[in-house]
Amino acid sequence: MTDDRIYRVLWAVVESYITNPDPVGSRFVTKKYAFNLSPATIRNIMADLEEMGFLIQPHTSAGRVPTDKGYRFYVDSLSGERALPSAYHAEEIMQNLQSLRNDINALLKEASKTLSTASHYVGVALSPRAEKTTLRGINLFVYKEGQVMAVLLTGEGIVKNKAIRVDADLTQRDLNRISDYLNSEFSGQTIDEIRSAILREMRRDKALCDTLISRAMRICREALHFDYSDVFISGFSEVLGLPDFSDLQKIKIISKAIEDRHLIIKLLDTLSQSHGVKVVIGSENPASEMRTLSMVVSSYKEGDRPIGTIGIIGPTRMDYMKAITLVDTTAKFITRVLSER
Repeated sequence: MTDDRIYRVLWAVVESYITNPDPVGSRFVTKKYAFNLSPATIRNIMADLEEMGFLIQPHTSAGRVPTDKGYRFYVDSLSGERALPSAYHAEEIMQNLQSLRNDINALLKEASKTLSTASHYVGVALSPRAEKTTLRGINLFVYKEGQVMAVLLTGEGIVKNKAIRVDADLTQRDLNRISDYLNSEFSGQTIDEIRSAILREMRRDKALCDTLISRAMRICREALHFDYSDVFISGFSEVLGLPDFSDLQKIKIISKAIEDRHLIIKLLDTLSQSHGVKVVIGSENPASEMRTLSMVVSSYKEGDRPIGTIGIIGPTRMDYMKAITLVDTTAKFITRVLSER
């Protein structure tokens, strides 16, 4: 889009519609923005923008509203000619989260609430995937005949419990020896690194002289297998109060999408490797259930490794500037907390 006039008119329509969900007319743009252009010129530019797919006219006599393509151009422009504002509610975010820095799940739960309260959209936070975390320790306990309870503690403060089937003749003393061996061998490594090491050892299983070490490898392999993360979702009622979801059909759509925790986990996990803030707008979403919504997400890290995701879900008519800044500020704070452990 090389014509500066077209750029400025599109920006004006998008910003106006984000502020007030009424179709934007040429006279309104002329009065609110000092473009030194006549309403007729503005009207012609808006017609061109509609022809290019950036705007749509819901009714013949109405003004125009942005399409997903229009929002995408607007979002991409935020980091270009228009600088982001200083962090919204940054101090409030720090205060709310500071006291929970030693409990990662409580921290993420509060982060999702803070994002929702500050944005008036849905706040989401995905806990670190087990395989991206570091092992602090593993303890094994006799659970019942033929089963052991494995308790896994990560360096990020996450605790995972899992019942594992084992040979019935393993005693608690054997389990203590196995735990000591695994902790001395693998503590401080990521779960991914440990799994790779175990696979290498399992391939050499026949060469292992100590049967207990062979058992330890098999138990550890089972104990480290987790297929899920925890997801924290806050502020559903905040979204339902928006004019974008005023009719029952739209409420049903957003309810189904946000209440499907597995869908949210899958989407957040897919975006977890992105660097910086990622914005997914309406039809860009791979999940059909989410195509009336937008997501603003960012990964948080331990060192240089992205290990989880936080974000905001709301209508495509989202205050993207505010949402991007909120998510970025919160992700950086969580990253700093994890680096200080």
